[in-house]
Amino acid sequence: MKSLLSIFNRGLLKENPVFILMLGLCSVLAVSVSVVNAIGMTLAYSFVLICSELTISSCRKWIPKSLRVPIFILTIASFVTILGLVMKAYFPDLDKALGIFIPLIVVNCIIIGRVEAFAYRKSVIESLFDSLGMSAGYGIAIIAIAVVREILGNGTLFDIPLFGAHFQPALILILPPGAFLVIGLEIALVNAILKKTEAKRGTSK
Repeated sequence: MKSLLSIFNRGLLKENPVFILMLGLCSVLAVSVSVVNAIGMTLAYSFVLICSELTISSCRKWIPKSLRVPIFILTIASFVTILGLVMKAYFPDLDKALGIFIPLIVVNCIIIGRVEAFAYRKSVIESLFDSLGMSAGYGIAIIAIAVVREILGNGTLFDIPLFGAHFQPALILILPPGAFLVIGLEIALVNAILKKTEAKRGTSK
């Protein structure tokens, strides 16, 4: 159980897909203008990643090595198609807000990378904990970015106004340059925390 928890914990900070591995940044930067969109993208990404890792892991012994990449993409695309149809049917507003970034999950570097590097080589239970950890890490990252951008760039949180009429939002934060600024600062903060933690572990040994 301890090893499974360590697999889960890796995705939260040490191997965070956004802050550390810096994968899938295109959707993160584009979608994180609001917390609602960030949560929606997290749920969409998590569904595809978890289902894809479990499917590949459970069938890995029957997947020829020479055909693994096409099979990975086909598997991911199948779950993205299911996700897209469900969102169009039941969450049309969110589907419209996320737009092209839902179909682009098919080629998301995080999902393809985890399927190739982990699910194709590990057991189903290990793949489950890996996908849950990576999903949580992705959610923490994109929501943390969205909170800063929405509050300071739009003066709202969950589309609810937080300040009075005299508040002047920093509009640059909801524009692409602001996205790069926020993610850069948060990556620096995460790296500082990791270095401090590693330094403490080194002195305690």
